[in-house]
Amino acid sequence: MEEQKNNRIAERLGLLRKDMLEHGVDYYLAVSTDPHTSEYVDDHFKVTEFFSGCTSDNAALLVDRESARLWTDGRYFISAAREMAGSGIELMRMGEEGVPTVPAFLRSRLKKGEVLGFNGRNVRASDGKKYRSVCARIGAKDLNTYSPEERIWKDRCPLSSAPVWILPDEISGRSFPDKLADLKDEIEKKGAKSLVISKLDDIMWLFNIRGGDVECNPVALSYALIGTEEVHLFLQRAEVTEEFAAYAGEHGICLHEYEGFFSFLEKNRFEEPVLIDEEESSDAVLSAVSKKAEVVRAACPVKEMKAVKNDTEILNLRRVYLEDSVQMCRFLFRMKQKIGREKVTEISAAEELDSLRAELPDFLELSFPTISAYGPNAAMAHYAASKECCAEVKGEGFLLVDSGGQYMGGTTDVTRTIVCGALTEEMKRDFTLTAAANLRLMDARFAKGTSGKDLDILAREPLYRYGLDFNHGTGHGIGYILNVHEAPPSISKARGKASAPFKAGMIVSDEPGVYKEDRYGIRIESVLLCVPDRVTEFGTFLRFDPLTLVPIDLEAIDTAYLDETDLALLNAYHRKVYEAVSPFLEGEELEFLSSATRPVKKQERGA
Repeated sequence: MEEQKNNRIAERLGLLRKDMLEHGVDYYLAVSTDPHTSEYVDDHFKVTEFFSGCTSDNAALLVDRESARLWTDGRYFISAAREMAGSGIELMRMGEEGVPTVPAFLRSRLKKGEVLGFNGRNVRASDGKKYRSVCARIGAKDLNTYSPEERIWKDRCPLSSAPVWILPDEISGRSFPDKLADLKDEIEKKGAKSLVISKLDDIMWLFNIRGGDVECNPVALSYALIGTEEVHLFLQRAEVTEEFAAYAGEHGICLHEYEGFFSFLEKNRFEEPVLIDEEESSDAVLSAVSKKAEVVRAACPVKEMKAVKNDTEILNLRRVYLEDSVQMCRFLFRMKQKIGREKVTEISAAEELDSLRAELPDFLELSFPTISAYGPNAAMAHYAASKECCAEVKGEGFLLVDSGGQYMGGTTDVTRTIVCGALTEEMKRDFTLTAAANLRLMDARFAKGTSGKDLDILAREPLYRYGLDFNHGTGHGIGYILNVHEAPPSISKARGKASAPFKAGMIVSDEPGVYKEDRYGIRIESVLLCVPDRVTEFGTFLRFDPLTLVPIDLEAIDTAYLDETDLALLNAYHRKVYEAVSPFLEGEELEFLSSATRPVKKQERGA
C-alpha cells in the first residue's frame, strides 16, 4: 500500500515536471491554502496533498526539475515524515535551526533568467511579494498564473456548494447594518474608501450569514467588496436561497456570481483608494486591484471587530462551553469505565464523544474532526486515526483527545489527556508539568496592551525547567460559530509572528504539551475569555476566565513537581469545574466528577 502511494506521487511529480518543462518553469511552488488564505480548505484546493501525499494544513511544496521539498510546522513534523517516507520529497522543518524559509531557499537556488511559477490565486499576497522580490533581486522571473494542477489533476472534485443561512440577531448580537456602519468608519480611518474582503470567516461574520462549503467550518466560498455607497457579495448561485435573496435586497447587498469576481475587478472603476489586507488576500487579488487603483495595505478591520466578542456572543459562549464541558465530563467517565474492561479503539472513543455532542440541542457539526490518539500516536500533534490505521486503547499509558463542536451559540475546542492505566514516573512528571503550564497561563494577570508573545513564557517556563518544550503555538483565537482557529488572538513564541494585544472580550486557547516520538504525547487545552481585572493608578489590567470546565486527570499528577501556588491553582480550577458541572450530573457520573475534582494535597501522589 505504501509502495502504491509512493508510485502515485512519483507519477504525479513526473507529470508536473513535464508540464513545467512545457511552460518554461524551473521551480513550481504550491501551498496548502485556497484563494481565501484559509487554513482548512475544501478538498478541491488540496493541491499540496495531491502532489506530495502530505495532509498538513500548513504546507508549502517546492518542486524543481530534479528534487522536491515540503515545508511544514512542528505540529506535523512526525506525521509529514511518515506520509512522505519513500516519496523522495525532503521534509523542511519550519523554525528549526539551519532550516531556511522558502524565500531564503529560493535566494540560494534560483539563477538569473530562471522562472518561478505559482498560482497567484492561492498564494497569500504578502508571500507573493516576497517571492517577487527574490526573483527581481536575482534577475529571475515570476509567473503567478501557473496552475499545472488544472491540467494534471484529472479526478479533481468540484467546488463544494451548500445554501447559506442567516444568523438571527439574537444569536449574533449585532445586525448587519450596525456592523457595516462601524466597518465603513474603520475603512475611512485607514485612509481608504473601499475594502476588498477575501477571508471567508470575515465575510460570514460581517453579513451575519453562515455556510457549509468547508468541513467543520460554517463558511461559504465568497468575496466581498465594501464601498462608500455599494456593497457587493460574490457567492455561488446555488448557495443563494430565496430567504437570503430577500435579506440581501432588504439591506442593499448587490449579489454576484462567485466565479465572476476577478472579471468584476477588471471591469470596476476604482476612483478612490482601496484597502487590502496582504495577509488575508491572495497575490492575484492584490495584483488585479493594484493595476486599477491606489492600494492601502493594512489589516482588515473585520479581523479585530469579530475577535472582540459582544455581550450576546459572550453570554452564548458561556452557555455553550458549559454544555460542551458537561458532555466532555460524561465522556471522561465512560472512558474510565470502559478502558481496560472492554475493547476501546481510537475511533470508537472519538465516535462516543461525537455522539455525546450531537445530543445537545444547539449542535450543528464538529468544529474539526476529533483527534483521538493513543500512546505513541499522540506524539503527533495533529494525528488522525483511520479504519486502516487505528490503535486499540489498552489499560496503560495515555489517550489524548482533542475535539470541539459548532453550536448555535459558539465554537468549542478542548483537549484532555486521559490516564488509561499504569504510567512511568517520567510520564507523570511530564503530565504534571503540562498541567502546571496550563494553569499558570490560565491564572495570568496582565496590563492592557500585553500580547500573546509576552504571555507565552508563562506556559513554557515550567517545562523549560526540565529541558522540555513543544513545537506549536500555546494558544489561538476561536471564532463564533466560525473557524476554530481565528486571528488575531494568539499566544506563541514564534519569531517574527505578529502578536496583537489582548482586549476584554477576546477568547484564546491555552494548550501546552509534551510530545515524545514513538512513546507518548500529552496536551491539556482549555479555552479562556479575556475579561477586565482592575483599574489602578498604574493602569488597566486584564485577566483570563476559563470557559472550558473539564477536570485535569489527577491520576497523572505527581505533586513533587508542583509548588503550593500550582496546587492552589489546580484545586481552585477543579472547584470551579465541580460547582458549574455538578448540577447537570447524577449517580455514578456525579460521583466520578466529585472524585475527579477532589482537592489535592502536597503529600498526595498520582497513582
